[in-house]
This record gives sequence, C-alpha cells and structure tokens, in this order.
Amino acid sequence: MILHGYYRSTAAWRVRIALNLKGVATGHAFHHLRHGGQRAPAYARLNPQCLVPALELGDGAVLTQSLAICEWLEETHPDPPLLPGDAWQRARIRAFAHAIACDIHPVQNLKVQERLRALDVADAEVTGWASWVIGEGLDACQALLAGAPGPFCFGAAPTLADLCLVPQLYNARRFGCELSHLARLLAAETACNALAPFAAAAPDRQPDAE
Repeated sequence: MILHGYYRSTAAWRVRIALNLKGVATGHAFHHLRHGGQRAPAYARLNPQCLVPALELGDGAVLTQSLAICEWLEETHPDPPLLPGDAWQRARIRAFAHAIACDIHPVQNLKVQERLRALDVADAEVTGWASWVIGEGLDACQALLAGAPGPFCFGAAPTLADLCLVPQLYNARRFGCELSHLARLLAAETACNALAPFAAAAPDRQPDAE
C-alpha cells in the first residue's frame, strides 16, 4: 500500500492520522504541489483529478478523496472506530468533518488560489477571502459541537471529526485567523496532539518536509 501525498496537504494529513490510528503501515510517495508534481503524467494516470491524497492498494487499485479513504479504512480496519456510536452520532461526526473538508478547505486549495491569481485577483485579496471563509467556518464548527462531550470533538476518543479539525487549525494559523475564542476546538486539538498517531502525522515529521 502506498499513500501519495505532500507534507503540508491537509487532506493527505487526515489520511496519515487515520492510518496511524488504525496501525496500518504504508509506503509513501511525495508530490510537490507547489512545483506541480501532482500534474505529472504518471500520477495523473493514478488520480485523474491530479490531487492528493491517493491510496494505492497492493493489487494496484487506487482510492482517492481523503474522506472516502478514511471511510474505507474504517470499514476494513474497524478498530479503533473513527465513526462510533449510533446512526445519529455518526451523522453528527460526518457533518462536522464535511463542514471542514467540503466547505472550508477547498478555498485554500492551491488550484483555487492559482485560478484566482490568473484572474488578476491580488494576493492580499486571495488570502483575505480564504481567511474569512476559514474563520466563519470554524465558528460554525464550534457551534456544531454544542452538547458534545470532550476532550475530543465527540467524546473520549478521536473520530473522523478530529482528523479534519487538527489540519484545518494548522491552516487557519497559516492564513492568520484569530482562534483565541474557539476554546472548544482548541481543547480538542490539544487532546489530539498529545497522541502519538497525531504527532507522527504532522507536516514537520514527514520526509518531504521543507
């Protein structure tokens, strides 16, 4: 099994955490997003979207999209669970994860930023828009945790929600977002970062880190 990624990709980061939590060992292939490595013909044949991550299985099959990969891992390696509880609880976890992966994260994607700059949108405006989207989205995410027990997003153990939250908070800081009022999210991040599977997945621990 080979995980195709980039050290600072928050989507690939989610999958690294999931693999670590599940105790699944993989090889790694790195594609430098700022140098266009994800558009190399060999990788484009694996993932026609030319995005990371992609998980290449031992039989040559390829899975794409970080949350789909995490859910495949959940189904094939159920312990520890990333989607615990009853149908209601699992839906709440998925909703939080999707709020980050589908609504907040895309505007930070290099492909989106490059397109905006190609349309002559100034760098400051691109960054400002991304920061605004992140801030508004994280405010909503904190509200989504109302009534949920800690110390993690949804209880005593990390779930798919935490896998999305930790990388997103890293990106929020990169874009200059104010986070001090997000005490519930920051507490969950602290709990996650105390765990070895999260620490090992951090960007600065990756072989391709710069």
